[in-house]
Amino acid sequence: MPPTDNHPTEGTTTKIQGSDFYWCVCPATKPAPAAQADEKSGAPVKSSNEYAIFKPNARGSGGVIRFDLNKAKRAVFVDAANQSGDKHFDWEQKITMKWGLHDIGGVLAVLQGRTEQAKLFHKSEHANSAFELGFRDDPQRAPYMMNVSRQDEKDKSVRKVAIPVTHAEAAVLEAALRAAVVRLLGW
Repeated sequence: MPPTDNHPTEGTTTKIQGSDFYWCVCPATKPAPAAQADEKSGAPVKSSNEYAIFKPNARGSGGVIRFDLNKAKRAVFVDAANQSGDKHFDWEQKITMKWGLHDIGGVLAVLQGRTEQAKLFHKSEHANSAFELGFRDDPQRAPYMMNVSRQDEKDKSVRKVAIPVTHAEAAVLEAALRAAVVRLLGW
């Protein structure tokens, strides 16, 4: 089927009418060598164990948050990067968090409607990182807002990535995190 606004082909990015947001149909099942980078986002191409929510916008102030299951380290790694040009992201300045089962459970509780907000804080000797997912009951806005931030201990500088999350993106993230729990537990 040829690409159209209603049926984009794999790897295409389409602007949502009447907004500054784009949506991407990204390949998820074709692993590529780690040295390659995605042509559209500049992100390193990884295996199919990841799910990314890309939110570039015309103002250049968008972001991306990527979730990657790492069974060897028994964790989900969360990477966040700000937009650095037209549909490109600054992966060199990304924020990374390592989530265990407790962290995943907190986010799942929001996605399943059990609570309205999850706040995760991780402290290390080099930096403090935070992840926040909140439900917004406003029909004019995306139903969820996701924020990842990091404050470096040395100079106290703060980097932050914030993106709106649609119901569809939240549903896929919930399914991915539920599957990650099962795989991490080995059940």
